[in-house]
Amino acid sequence: MGIPLEKGKKPMRFTICLTAALAFCAASTPVAAKPAHFQLMSTSWSYVDHGTKVRQSVDAKGNYIENAVSGKHVDHGTAVMKGNKACFTSAMTSDGEMCWTTRPVAIGHSMHTVSDKGDKLTVTRVAYKPLSMPK
Repeated sequence: MGIPLEKGKKPMRFTICLTAALAFCAASTPVAAKPAHFQLMSTSWSYVDHGTKVRQSVDAKGNYIENAVSGKHVDHGTAVMKGNKACFTSAMTSDGEMCWTTRPVAIGHSMHTVSDKGDKLTVTRVAYKPLSMPK
């Protein structure tokens, strides 16, 4: 240890200093880290929707475009976060807003999500790639 101890004496000073140092370190460490915030803007996702492989991108302004991997345009509209749900409003249908459960997901990882209507979907986050409306 490096601290010479006399035979028969307790290392009380060392014990007190060590305890104080450990208490100081423990007090300066957060007890529970806050969960990461889900980021919707400037993200891209891939998933299979009704048998069609699609890619969806949400730009920094909250506009989304969903295209089939084959290139066919599927949907577009606006997206916003409401609490811990990602909510999408299509400009192509009159279905209204559809919200999905979320959790933070790293690129290359997947999550299971459920809509307010009970629809289930597995989505994979992919590197952001802006999509454009077909011409």
